[in-house]
Amino acid sequence: MTDLVVVSLEAWDGVWRRNQHLLSRMLAADPDLRVLFVEPPADPLHQLRRGARPEGARPPRARHEIDRLWTMRPAKALPRRIDARADERLSRQIERAARRLGMTQPLLWVNDLTGATVSRRTGWPTLYDMTDDWLAADRPDAERERLRQAEEFLLAHAAQVVACSPELQRRKSASRPPGAAPIALIRNGVDVAAYRTPRPRPADLPAGKTAMYVGTLHADRLDVDLCVDIACGIAGEATLVLVGPNALAHDATGRLRDADVALLGARPADAVIGYLQHADVLVVPHVVDAFTDSLDPIKLYEYQAVDRPVVSTPVAGFRDADDPRITVADVATFKAAVASAFAAADAPVGKGKPPDWNTRASEMASAVQTL
Repeated sequence: MTDLVVVSLEAWDGVWRRNQHLLSRMLAADPDLRVLFVEPPADPLHQLRRGARPEGARPPRARHEIDRLWTMRPAKALPRRIDARADERLSRQIERAARRLGMTQPLLWVNDLTGATVSRRTGWPTLYDMTDDWLAADRPDAERERLRQAEEFLLAHAAQVVACSPELQRRKSASRPPGAAPIALIRNGVDVAAYRTPRPRPADLPAGKTAMYVGTLHADRLDVDLCVDIACGIAGEATLVLVGPNALAHDATGRLRDADVALLGARPADAVIGYLQHADVLVVPHVVDAFTDSLDPIKLYEYQAVDRPVVSTPVAGFRDADDPRITVADVATFKAAVASAFAAADAPVGKGKPPDWNTRASEMASAVQTL
C-alpha cells in the first residue's frame, strides 16, 4: 500500500477544488493508494468571536463515497499570537490520526503551508503543491512572516515541488537548492464530458438574462467595486449572479445586495454545471495583482467547457487563452464588453477541448511516485 497524508487548504465538501479532483481520480486508478485528507483546523475561539457555533476536532472518518479515503479535522485551541507552538500541536494531531490508520511511514502532500511543520517534525517524504502565492496576498505582517518561513522550509526540503501555474513556477524556482528536483508544472483541468452533458436550468437562477461568476467570493480575488458597477450597468436588462461560498466581509456583501446582485451561495460541484450552462455570459471580475497573477484558475477550464461567452479582467489564464469566446477587458471597458457579449451569446463557435482532470491526475500520481 501507498499511504498519503494530504494537508489541504480546503475541506472535503460539496465544492470541489484541485485536491479533490486529483485525489478522487488517483484513488480510482491505484487500488494500493490510501489517503488521509487533513482539512483546515477548527478554530473555536475565532468562531465564537464571529457569533458562529464553535466546532472542535474531528477524528479520521471514512468517506464511503470514495474507497480508501479518510478525512480528519484538527483543532487550534488558541491563536498563534498566544500559543507559539500552535502549529506543532496541530502536527501532533495529524501524526496521531495517521498512526490510528496504520500509516506509519506515509508520504506527505502539503497544500496548506501549515503542513511545513508536519514535514519538519516527521521527516515524511514531502511533496509541496503550490496553488497560490500567499506571500503576495494581503496579510498582516506576522502572518506573512509565518507563511514565508514555512514556504522557505518546503522549497528547501521537499523532495518534490509542484506549481499549478507557469508564473508560480517562475517565481519560486530560484529558491530550490542546487541539486534538488526542479519545480514541476501541473496545471488544473475540468471533467469535459460532465460539463458538456446538458443539464436542466436551475430553479433558483433569476429569470431573464444573466451574467454569472462561479467561484469563492473572496477579497483576495473578487473586485467588489467592479461587481457593483457591472450589476448597475446591466440593471433592467440582466442580473449579475454570483455562485459560490461567500468569504467576503459583511459590508462588501451588503454592497452587492444593495446593487441587486443575486448571491446564490455555494452549490455542489455537480450542480454548478447547470448554472454555467444556462448563463448568458460568464464573467471574471477579478482583482489584477501579484497574487491573482500566480493562479491557474479552474474556472478558466470550466468556462471553456460549457462554451459560453466570457468577459474577464486581464488576469493570468484568461488573458493568455487563445479562445475566441474570451474577451479581456479592463475595469473601464468591462461593462461595455459584457453588453457586447450578451449580443453575441448565441453565436456558434466550434468547441475546443480544455485539459481533462484525468490527465492532470496522472501527472500528479507520477510526481507522488518520485517520493
